[in-house]
Amino acid sequence: MRETARIAGLSRAEAAAGPALPAVRLLRLHHWVKNVFVLLPVPFALAAGARLDAAIFAAGLAGFCLLSSAVYAMNDVRDAEADRRSPRKRARPVASGAVSVAAAWTVAAGALAAAALLAASTGLPRVVALFSVYLGLNAAYSFGAKHVPLLDVFLLASGFVVRVLLGCALAQAPPSRWLLLCSSALALFLAFAKRRGDLVEGVGSDHRPALAGYSQAYLDAAMGICAGITLLAYALYCVEARVLVPGRELAGLAFAAFGVLETLRLAYVEGRGASPVELLRHRPLQLCGAAWLAATAWSLGLS
Repeated sequence: MRETARIAGLSRAEAAAGPALPAVRLLRLHHWVKNVFVLLPVPFALAAGARLDAAIFAAGLAGFCLLSSAVYAMNDVRDAEADRRSPRKRARPVASGAVSVAAAWTVAAGALAAAALLAASTGLPRVVALFSVYLGLNAAYSFGAKHVPLLDVFLLASGFVVRVLLGCALAQAPPSRWLLLCSSALALFLAFAKRRGDLVEGVGSDHRPALAGYSQAYLDAAMGICAGITLLAYALYCVEARVLVPGRELAGLAFAAFGVLETLRLAYVEGRGASPVELLRHRPLQLCGAAWLAATAWSLGLS
């Protein structure tokens, strides 16, 4: 009963998004919260001496938000038939018929054009390249790779890693090997959590064929492995990183551990976590994220 009510609640939230027009809902503006990953490298880049241009960073972040919306609109067109068979997704604009296929492609093209202009306005070739990579990865995902077990998870995870790399590019700072290791492990953790959530919610392999290649036990083990790698990599970074103030190195570790373990608790105990958006709206995780940011700024000597 609780699970049915929760899915219905997600459907209403996804379908409503306030009184917004269907074409605006097609852009899934509430999913922009996932682009918080673009901000993750910023404190570390500033501590390492990078000079952040606020206008360039804002243009790149806004452009990526529009790029992700263009991808969502294209995915809605591609998935319309399957979405109509899903209790949680059948209210999406294209699947419900609120937006025609032609109108959806027009919205996607407009968002993509605006994203390209904003990326070019940064004057940073790495930003333009990362926009192209993100678009290519999502095209591969949408046009068949999402039906292949494990490949679908790795492509989902790559989207979060691209966001982190974009943050480095906009801050004009090279990504460290620790950043890449931590963000990759965390991204895989979230991607496996999403697939586990799909199974728990009863999403069938007829709607998402890749699910036939997973079991809950396998996804539980995969999440546990990725959680362990994430925390170990972050702990090693805290010990080894030269940008952290001596004596303050481990300030953010407890909050990182709480965030990962709370996500595991939500998945294993409450059956939640099918959407990263849902996780990022979870109040304890929001408070934990704010505390981690404050602790990290202190450990970096930025506060």
